[in-house]
Amino acid sequence: MDNTNRQDLIERSEDSDDYYYLKDDDPDESYYLYLVNAILSGTARLNVLLPTATILAFTIFAPLLTNDGQCTRLNRWLMGMFWALLAASCVFFTFTDSFRTSSSRLFYGVATFRGIWTFNGGRKKPNVPSDYRLRWADLFHASLSLIAFLAFAGLHTDVVRCYYPAMPRKVINIVPLITGFVISGLFVLFPSKRRGIGYPFLLQRNAFYSR
Repeated sequence: MDNTNRQDLIERSEDSDDYYYLKDDDPDESYYLYLVNAILSGTARLNVLLPTATILAFTIFAPLLTNDGQCTRLNRWLMGMFWALLAASCVFFTFTDSFRTSSSRLFYGVATFRGIWTFNGGRKKPNVPSDYRLRWADLFHASLSLIAFLAFAGLHTDVVRCYYPAMPRKVINIVPLITGFVISGLFVLFPSKRRGIGYPFLLQRNAFYSR
């Protein structure tokens, strides 16, 4: 009697459409997991789009250099030079990269058309220098970083009061959101392979072995 009831339960569960069991080697599941992992991996690297030190420096010094938005001509010149300096740093950090030697020492440098030039005078070289050459993709990522910084800095409250106080509030609120969304999407779709200055330390180890 027990065997008969058990068999009936098995047959009902097989005929039921309430559950769908995925096989371990289901190709749809593998593709879905690959897509999710790719999106999450790209999203985790969005924090390298803008260097943290650059944003922190701008947030701290912008109110001081603009006198809380009450600018004089000197304040405008000082803020303009500081703004240009930080924008250049965003572009510079985009071109930086790093590699490990056989002794697991980490070296940072700048990507050039011939390879990577390290900060110790170029004496250390990676095993495959061609992998670190400057590419067109680097210019693309540098432009994304520059646009993101200009959108963030240009619509800062004190900067707006200093340079263009008549700008509508809607523009100040909407433009950074749209710019950030578009640039973040492009950066996820076309991620950078550079592991330069400011790249998260926790991601460094996996990055070197994935090249």
